[in-house]
Amino acid sequence: MTVRRLAPHSTTIFAEVSHLATRHDAINLGQGFPDTDGPASMIEAAARAMREGHNQYPPGAGVTDLRHAIAELELARTGLVRDRDSEVLVTVGATEAIAGAVVGLVENDDEVVVIEPFYDSYAATIAMAGAVRKSARVVLSDGRFRLDVDSLRAAFSPRARAVIVNTPHNPTGAVLPREDLEEIAALCLQFDAIAISDEVYENLTFDGVRHVSIATLPGMAERTLRISSAGKMLNCTGWKVGWVTGPAELIAGTRTAKQYMSFTGATPLQMGVAHALRNEQEWISTLRHSMQARRDQLAEILTGVGFDLVVGQGTYFLTADPRPLGVTDAASWCLELPGEIGVAAVPFAPFVEEFADEWSHLVRFAFCKRPEVLAEAGRRLQSLAR
Repeated sequence: MTVRRLAPHSTTIFAEVSHLATRHDAINLGQGFPDTDGPASMIEAAARAMREGHNQYPPGAGVTDLRHAIAELELARTGLVRDRDSEVLVTVGATEAIAGAVVGLVENDDEVVVIEPFYDSYAATIAMAGAVRKSARVVLSDGRFRLDVDSLRAAFSPRARAVIVNTPHNPTGAVLPREDLEEIAALCLQFDAIAISDEVYENLTFDGVRHVSIATLPGMAERTLRISSAGKMLNCTGWKVGWVTGPAELIAGTRTAKQYMSFTGATPLQMGVAHALRNEQEWISTLRHSMQARRDQLAEILTGVGFDLVVGQGTYFLTADPRPLGVTDAASWCLELPGEIGVAAVPFAPFVEEFADEWSHLVRFAFCKRPEVLAEAGRRLQSLAR
């Protein structure tokens, strides 16, 4: 029997919708995974590592070469200098990095601030730690999602140990501007809280918008854990290679928890990622341009069908309102959609709690698929047009 604190998190909407997509042979625009591989040289580097006998445990903190490559990339992108041995930790995906940070650094009954809507693992991880979740929110302002500063200030208290920051933001696709991050940073400094910054979509920003890491703001490098992932950067979500960087004392707490979750990840896959971080930056840049084109393609499809749409400037996702199509219950509609028309999407309902009334009518579509797959999804979605 599942313990009470995890009972509300016994399944995920991604597993449920993906199961329905498989069952009905539907195009899965619900779960965020691409349908093309990462760079060929990365795959070959991992295969070569296997053939050359690198098939045993790596160091608990991660393959040395990968930690070095991560530190080099962080310096190039943010200007932050990280010690490769004490300030870089390789994890089994970004989800483990988030879990390790919360479980390893947050005491029972501490408060953790999240920003609704939030990626669903945040709530489950906070429950694992026995901590208290407090919610701020983003709001729609002039056609863009922005941080609601009043709700953020209300969520912080002297019991706040951490805030989980996510930009580019899943599920809305928003890229929080520097001004919003400065508001979060000011409260972290005021209440002596740490920032756990989920930046897995850091490479996937569009329309010339640049990603800003909260770790680069004044006073924040020493109190921020910065989390990223090869999955989103290199189209290898199934490899589950993530990492977290930050000050040594915060990494130490994260590592203490992480070592009892997975201990370590697959050696040859880490070696493949290390190769790609050093040799495939042009491929990573090309991916961003390709994803922007796919975002625009799916946005045109959804608008043409009749959805109201908010087009974000990052991630894999578009925020769609199906009410113009006569939909009154978005959560139920998403469970019916794969069987009815052969397309899957996910509702916003699992990503919100305190502000559910403001978000539960929305659905998330992923555009990280080949153009011809998006075109076929568009053909199927046309049956919804009114």
